[in-house]
Amino acid sequence: MEIIIKQPQIYRFLKYCNESGLEKTVLDCGAGGDLPPLFLFSGNGYKTYGIEISISQLDKAEAFSKKHNVNLNISKGDIRKLPFEDESISFIYSYGTIFHMKKEDIGRAIEEIKRVLKPGGMCLINFLTTKDGDYNKGEKLGEGEFLQIERGDTVIHSYVKDDEADKYFEDMKVLFKEDRVLYRIYEGRKIKQGYVDYIAEKLCKE
Repeated sequence: MEIIIKQPQIYRFLKYCNESGLEKTVLDCGAGGDLPPLFLFSGNGYKTYGIEISISQLDKAEAFSKKHNVNLNISKGDIRKLPFEDESISFIYSYGTIFHMKKEDIGRAIEEIKRVLKPGGMCLINFLTTKDGDYNKGEKLGEGEFLQIERGDTVIHSYVKDDEADKYFEDMKVLFKEDRVLYRIYEGRKIKQGYVDYIAEKLCKE
């Protein structure tokens, strides 16, 4: 049975990666869960690496790997301090993860991603936007930052305004950007989700 990854944007990123010609190494920052997207890359011949800060999410990824007899190289780690050498990974993505921290830490995390990326390498990063239905709810921590309840846990959600996240990619070449609003049924209720996705390339040194 074919396994379908839940995030269609991962398939788009894989297409960009396949067309780049760089060595097939990929890092997922926030790689845990019961259906790790790294599985898609592994099946396409990539050497995979993943970091995950949540033990419970790590356990789910490990159970998936054992069930499907695959080693995705997912370990405990923090996106703000990646355990990889400078310019050592061709492709890095953080999807549905980086907005679970304050904006100051988001900046640190993206600098780490850029440090580890090879010249000509690409990253995929998505952000929550102020168009999201949960924006401005919960305990406010800072501008666009809130403590909110998600699946019974208290988590940080940071939201960006129109083009606010562009600043993180000023020293890169943005290959793709999509600002989108989704309406879907979640746990029996209609919800509104706002995201902006970026695929960006690290410029080669002159």
